[in-house]
Amino acid sequence: MTRALLVVDTQKSFLRRETWRASSNPDVADDVAALVAHARGRGDHVVWVLHTEPGTGNAFDPALGFVELMDGLTAEEGEPVLRKTVHSAFGGTDLQRLLNGWGVSELAVCGIRTEQCCETTTRAASDLGYDVTFVVDATATEPIQAPGSPAGRPLEEILADPRTLGTEEVVTRTVYALSGRFARIATVADVVDVD
Repeated sequence: MTRALLVVDTQKSFLRRETWRASSNPDVADDVAALVAHARGRGDHVVWVLHTEPGTGNAFDPALGFVELMDGLTAEEGEPVLRKTVHSAFGGTDLQRLLNGWGVSELAVCGIRTEQCCETTTRAASDLGYDVTFVVDATATEPIQAPGSPAGRPLEEILADPRTLGTEEVVTRTVYALSGRFARIATVADVVDVD
């Protein structure tokens, strides 16, 4: 059985956002690094994905220099680094072609943000027929403002708003939505202790 670890958007862009101070997992790069080391150790493929928003002038605009892996994470020779402009790592990239070419049937997903690009990629992978493990504690997210909230509010105001979804609620919702439908939910320890 051929497996791959998909590392989604674990990039410095997020560190530029004020809301990252309220991240569910500020040490996500360490958790991802543990998964990467484990995957490499057992000969699994590792695929890196970076989110880009060219021409926007924000932290995801490649021209600003933040669309690169977080410190402690490095793609080794032969590990693809794909760039996407949509939520799913399959959208506008050659990810599916790569996985099919390698004969991958099992995928593990980790990265940023739990409910956004990681969850969307997991759902897409499941629909494409992959057996997916969502490594929840190797993901991270930020608080989500209520629909219609004013843009540009300071973090303290976002956190004080009772309508804001806290990171624990966001992660729990993703686990409920994915578990048994699109993926098996696991922790880093679950994955690393399997072998």
